[in-house]
Amino acid sequence: MHVPDGFINAPVSAAAGVVAAGAVAVSLRGARRELDERTAPLAGLVAAFIFAVQMLNFPVAAGTSGHLLGGALAAILVGPYTGVLCIAVVLLMQGILFADGGLTALGVNITVMGVVTVLVAYALFRGLVLVLPRTRRSVTAASFVAALVSVPAAATAFTGIYAIGGTTDVPIGRVLTAMVGVHTLIGIGEAVITMLTVGAVVAVRPDLVYGARGLSTPLKLRVDGELVDAAPTTPAAVPARSPKKLWTGGVVTALVLAGFVSFYASASPDGLEKVAADEGIDAKVRPHAAADSPLADYGVEDVDDARLSGGLAGVIGVGATLAVGTGAFWAVRRRRHETGAQV
Repeated sequence: MHVPDGFINAPVSAAAGVVAAGAVAVSLRGARRELDERTAPLAGLVAAFIFAVQMLNFPVAAGTSGHLLGGALAAILVGPYTGVLCIAVVLLMQGILFADGGLTALGVNITVMGVVTVLVAYALFRGLVLVLPRTRRSVTAASFVAALVSVPAAATAFTGIYAIGGTTDVPIGRVLTAMVGVHTLIGIGEAVITMLTVGAVVAVRPDLVYGARGLSTPLKLRVDGELVDAAPTTPAAVPARSPKKLWTGGVVTALVLAGFVSFYASASPDGLEKVAADEGIDAKVRPHAAADSPLADYGVEDVDDARLSGGLAGVIGVGATLAVGTGAFWAVRRRRHETGAQV
């Protein structure tokens, strides 16, 4: 759902940029409370993983494909504020390096794919885990529903922005119906990917899943024939486990997905591209400012072999996103530490 340049007029694009900048500013402050020594590097990994999985377009209907948006996954794994930042980093790297998503539309993309998906998904996720049994299975089930709903919500948000600032005169009702319809199907794929990823991390390191914090069932002890809750274990009594193994496994997985599996992704246009072509909302689309980038369209310039070119581009993208994301989140973490020391 990467919006290119030319879909939305300049005033509305600028307004969306202000909204996105405000959301990022708020998220930078909020992320200080979510990140610690263990989770800061994992946030960079989440951004790199989302970049990799977004390269894996999957078929959803005749001539249409979809890909992960990632807002629900990021929010559940590392927190809603950090989740917005993860998606912003991914979109920034895609726009600058790979000419994917317009640069003038960056604010629109962050608002739609980052802010809306995170807010909708995390609010729904938190509501579900409050009413479901306090188990790991509930966390994965809630992640499925949250991710499923977040995608058509993002499609609705885009349609609303287009209704205000679209550059072509098309029936908005038809656009809304088409966008929500195809993105509901894409949402199913998003939900499966999110559920499997969250479930895998919860299975091995539930302590590192932000959305699973405080959801463990208290230990029961039998006292005088009755089951009572055991006294909670103090944090000091639990030795901190290094996330190094999870981080290494995640990086390897992201590299394999982007460098190898992406070659087998669907070549069909994604949901937004298909709707835009069918409904005529792409009539005034403009060439990307980074169209001459050596990595444009996820290929390496002067590398003729398509498989090698795409694989190298994917590996470079994962590495760049990991480096930028990890550096940014460590900086946010350090800022929190310095602010706390000054208080």
